[in-house]
Amino acid sequence: MKNINKNRLFIASCLALITTAMTFAIRARLETVFGPEGIGLTLEQIGYAFAPAFFGFTIAMIIGGPLVDLLGIKKITWMAFLTHAVGIVLTLLADSMTSLFIATLFIGIGNGFVEAALNPMVASMYPEQKTKMLNRFHVWFPGGIVIGAILGWLIMDVLGLSWQVMVGALFIPLVIYGVLFFGQKIPVTERVQLGISNQKMFSSVLKPLFLFMVACMFLTAASELGTTQRIESLLKESVAKPLLVLAFINGIMALGRLFAGQVVHKLSPSGMLLYSAIFTFIGLWLLTVTSGGMTFFAAAVFAVGVTFFWPTMLGFVAEYLPETGALGLSIMGGAGMFSVSIVLPVMGNLMDNASAAEALRTMSILPAILIVAFLGLHMYMKKRQKTFEV
Repeated sequence: MKNINKNRLFIASCLALITTAMTFAIRARLETVFGPEGIGLTLEQIGYAFAPAFFGFTIAMIIGGPLVDLLGIKKITWMAFLTHAVGIVLTLLADSMTSLFIATLFIGIGNGFVEAALNPMVASMYPEQKTKMLNRFHVWFPGGIVIGAILGWLIMDVLGLSWQVMVGALFIPLVIYGVLFFGQKIPVTERVQLGISNQKMFSSVLKPLFLFMVACMFLTAASELGTTQRIESLLKESVAKPLLVLAFINGIMALGRLFAGQVVHKLSPSGMLLYSAIFTFIGLWLLTVTSGGMTFFAAAVFAVGVTFFWPTMLGFVAEYLPETGALGLSIMGGAGMFSVSIVLPVMGNLMDNASAAEALRTMSILPAILIVAFLGLHMYMKKRQKTFEV
């Protein structure tokens, strides 16, 4: 890692993830701007307009994964910067479902390239502390959502400024991460360092354990992001300022990920995932029956549940299936975001035709399935560890 400024690159990576996360919080606030009380889109139409944030992310992750090894982390990072910039400008100009869809697609692709390039870079820079450093890097996903949610509340609700000012605030972290990455030497991926062939990488992503983790990623990501992305509509009947609940949830998540090292030390990654699924299920169920101040208690339980989902899923693959390389991490992230693109319109339809509580009850089925899946994974990993020890 000679001549590589790890600290500067890690800070730049965190700011790129803050930009990504802020788009999630700001998009959640835009639901009321473009929805029935604003421009006039139905909640289902909003779901379709927001869906490319997730399948665009998926496309960028799946394409970006192999390209990270082929073109290098630096080129994919600058592709992220460019598509982020285009997406922000197009969002500022959006005035219909179609224009919002296209803007969201560019934002989603930019977000996907950030994850495709920077997850492998963090894993490569800290080979002995992958799960810990990936959790620390992913502090800034909930951290960025807190920043975006509070900014959205301040700009629109407190200062009474336009939604365009809120969206324009995304240029601040964008420009800073561009400046920090500029002119820096960036390491090659761990797979390239280890000399693992393309053939072995592609065959590794067909292993049963990896495919099982991909299937679980569908459910973990939908449980977390499907819920938080539609927080405005889900909680508007039970709490006055749903965006502040979003900030509260993500504040807890950021703190949890900051201290992930101690949790990893006490629990194995599979143990962390099992506990996460249990708390997520309880939290979602509680959100269907609480209102007012108790909503924050339910949100706290939910937050404890989803805190370690995303980074620990990635950390598990990086740790136990390193031969899958950047492609493996990209498939995981892509699967997670694709699942959210499917669940958003479904949730919108439930809220249009039934109720927010019904949508939350339906979402609670996902972590219920995960409790069973991660219990099996935890038992399998303990058995595998004993076999290695013998």
